[in-house]
Amino acid sequence: MIRSRLYLWQNENWPEFRWDAEKLLSPIYEVSQEVSLLLGRISMFGEGIKTELLTSTLENEIISSNSVENILLKREAVRSSILAQLNMDTEGLSVNDHYSEGAVRILLDAVTNSAVPLTKERLWGWHSDLFPSGISDGRRILTGQWRQGPMYVISGNTGKEIIHFEAPPAEMVDGEIDSFLKFVNENDVNPIIKAAVSHLWFVTIHPFADGNGRIARTITEMLLARADNSPHRYYSFSSAIMKNRKAYYDALEYAEKSTMDVTSFIAYFIETMRVAVADAEMRIAKTIEKTRFWDRIRSISMNERQVKMVNKLVDGFEGRLTAEKWGKITKCSHATALRDINDLIQKGVLEEDGGKSRNAGYILKKTQRRYLAVFRNTEMY
Repeated sequence: MIRSRLYLWQNENWPEFRWDAEKLLSPIYEVSQEVSLLLGRISMFGEGIKTELLTSTLENEIISSNSVENILLKREAVRSSILAQLNMDTEGLSVNDHYSEGAVRILLDAVTNSAVPLTKERLWGWHSDLFPSGISDGRRILTGQWRQGPMYVISGNTGKEIIHFEAPPAEMVDGEIDSFLKFVNENDVNPIIKAAVSHLWFVTIHPFADGNGRIARTITEMLLARADNSPHRYYSFSSAIMKNRKAYYDALEYAEKSTMDVTSFIAYFIETMRVAVADAEMRIAKTIEKTRFWDRIRSISMNERQVKMVNKLVDGFEGRLTAEKWGKITKCSHATALRDINDLIQKGVLEEDGGKSRNAGYILKKTQRRYLAVFRNTEMY
């Protein structure tokens, strides 16, 4: 196998991380201001909007963190688990996905108990929750304990494999984690720098047989919650990663094959935070828009299927909504779908959008669309 150069943990000064504080001063100040403005705006909202923003942020974080590893979760199962664990109404949602339940439990523990010291026992518990069946990609793995063998990231054909990353030997892991936890729990470095360095440090140790990236991103959320001094999350780091996943892996690989100066990785981390905050600002506008829309039509009685589909139209339904699609999405018969649709047409919520009989399309009534457009074109703050 071909090794290109030494890895970060093989540097003679490992793990004495360095960074250019002067170069990072301005970016840290700017992103801190953006976070403060975001949290300040949210503090002025009612509990309904805050709850919607919180649940959507947790939902996006869990789905995105898994998507980084090409693991696709069902959004409905994740949202259902979040609502259930927050003791909120889960009517109409299925709660039978143990993996989603575990992923939610880990994130909620991380952010609601962000001030609690991170320990080996806590990490082991997270790992067990992440793999409740002890199975990963069809194979049994050790859960709730450190890996027992070597760890490589490899590509290339047999005989010409290239090692992109090699983690420290298994016998080093426990001691490496001791140093890592001391930094997380005791070092008084700037909290954003701490979050960035901790992310890179944990990924470098790669202490588990699987799930290291997801737990590293959970630690990131914990430290950002600690930095914000808030048990609630309103911006998602993993969602920002997913906007350019290649840049994330490039930043990690560059850092792993570089010196102990991790200024460039911290700069990448800060920029990703800024993307996350900008995304949160857009979500706030959409949430307010939707809340005010529903406030306006709250007197119109709708069944569960109708609420679900109107929500999809408000969010921006992709393609053309037909009775057939309505039936498939809400799991009802074509006749029931048509009754739902015609009822909303009579109530002034929907109107036809071309087509005939079974091929007819449906959209929000013009008056409803005009009402939404007012909010979309108005400064929200």
